[in-house]
Amino acid sequence: MEQGDIESLSFEAALAELEQIVRSLEQGQAPLDESIDLYQRGDRLKRHCEARLKAAQAKIEKIALGPDGQPAGTSPFDAG
Repeated sequence: MEQGDIESLSFEAALAELEQIVRSLEQGQAPLDESIDLYQRGDRLKRHCEARLKAAQAKIEKIALGPDGQPAGTSPFDAG
């Protein structure tokens, strides 16, 4: 799979593939060149997952309540 294939993956599919790559690398059975290729793909998958999470977080909004306790609109999510 190429980079374009990674960009079309859902978060869940990319994470599952990344977990599979990590298991494979931890076993240490792959030849060096294949291990390098796996590591590089894993890095691209990790960055893709991080970007998908960041985009999802940006979409989350919290409801702001007015002085009367009623919803008064929304404000950006603040994880802190």
